[in-house]
Amino acid sequence: MNGGGIVPLQALGPIGRSLDEFGLTVAQAAAAESAVKFAIALVAIWVVGRAVVLPLVKRTFDTRGIDEHAQNPLLMLTRFGIGFGAVAVAFGFADYGNFLVSMAGIAAAGALAIGLAMQDVISNFVAGVFIYTDKPFRIGDWIEWDDGTYSGTVEDISLRVTRVRTFDNELLTVPNSALTDGVLKNPVDADKLRLKFIFGIGYDDDIERATEIIVEEAERHPDIMDDPAPSVRLTELGDSDVGLQSRFWISNPSRSDFVRTRGEYVTAVKQRFDEDGIDIPYPVRTLEGGFNLESGQSVVQPAE
Repeated sequence: MNGGGIVPLQALGPIGRSLDEFGLTVAQAAAAESAVKFAIALVAIWVVGRAVVLPLVKRTFDTRGIDEHAQNPLLMLTRFGIGFGAVAVAFGFADYGNFLVSMAGIAAAGALAIGLAMQDVISNFVAGVFIYTDKPFRIGDWIEWDDGTYSGTVEDISLRVTRVRTFDNELLTVPNSALTDGVLKNPVDADKLRLKFIFGIGYDDDIERATEIIVEEAERHPDIMDDPAPSVRLTELGDSDVGLQSRFWISNPSRSDFVRTRGEYVTAVKQRFDEDGIDIPYPVRTLEGGFNLESGQSVVQPAE
């Protein structure tokens, strides 16, 4: 197109010249040719991207071991990128350069305004990307955060929020930034977990015998590991008891296994203590003082 807005016939491509033969003006044929080029380029790049790029990205995710559910939002971003690239290339192929520049300026201004208005959303989005790349936890893991205030099993991970099912069967929708800005504990990330429990016995009880019982019951439980071996340490001298801390390991830990195993183990130790006459004392409080009533004084005050 020249400065006067008149398109010479020689500037038309094969598509434009074919359309010109159908009785269209040169300008109409040029516009139609650009539209056809745009459509062809858009469809071609979109098809190639879906057929080549998308499977390649998915294969990369599989190689890195990213969970199938976690791949969905990343694959959605990949599709968006393919579509955006297809539109950009199609604009250039159709000689819509000036229009593309104008649209890019409008898009940049809009992106700036949206970015300022959605800082929290963007922060959670970036945190979600870090969760996918760093893998501090996976779907099905039991996690704790906010100094143990919250805990539960991860049910879903998206680019903005993570959904956690608490052990009271409550669903928590947690912004991703809340899980990346502080300390997060994942007790089940490894293939084994050490548990601790303090048994309090009386000061007159046999510490060595109590220690033997605690270790024997740990070795007898089928879900407590023999290697590393269970151990017991005297850790506390309380007001009314002596604290013996038992340390034992379980394999392939989960919250349900942890609660069940510890409950069964503590119950077995308590029964053995009862059989051997080892006392688990409870705190005793002694109140001292007196209460005197003078002769003729009423305890109950009359209502006014």
